[in-house]
Amino acid sequence: MTAEEVVAAFLGAGATVATAESLTAGLVAAALADVPGASGMLRGGVVSYASEVKAGILGVSEQLLAEAGSVNPHVAAQMAEGARRVCGADYGVSTPGVAGPDAHDGKPVGTVYVAVAGPERTETQEFTFEGNRAEIRAAARDAALRALLAGLMI
Repeated sequence: MTAEEVVAAFLGAGATVATAESLTAGLVAAALADVPGASGMLRGGVVSYASEVKAGILGVSEQLLAEAGSVNPHVAAQMAEGARRVCGADYGVSTPGVAGPDAHDGKPVGTVYVAVAGPERTETQEFTFEGNRAEIRAAARDAALRALLAGLMI
C-alpha cells in the first residue's frame, strides 16, 4: 500500500480527503501531499495533539474526552467526522494513539485507533504496533493509508 495508490484511487473516484492527526502529527497528510496530483484530492488536515483542539476545532465531545481520554475509538470516529466537516471533504481519517515512551490515558504504548468517516458511515479499527516511537508513528500512517483505500472501496 502506497500513498500513490491512495491518491490515484481518490482522484479516479473524484473523492476528497481530510486528515485529523494526533500521534502521526501530519505524517498521513505529508505522505499524500508528496504524490504529484494530490492537490486534486487532499483538502487539508488538522494536527490535534491537544484535547482542546480535538474538541474546539474537530468537535469531539468534551464529555467523551473527559471520561474516556483521547485514545479511544469513539474519539477517533469523532475526529475523522470533524476533519471531514471542517475541511469540506468526502472522507476524513484520524489517528489517535500512543507512540511512547509512556502509556497515555491508560492505554499502552503502541495502541492506535484509525477511523475513516465517509458519506455513508464511519469505521474505526484498533491496532497494537510494536517498535520505537518513530516505528509506531510510521505504522499508524501506513494503517491510515490502508484504511482510506478500504473506505473508498466500500
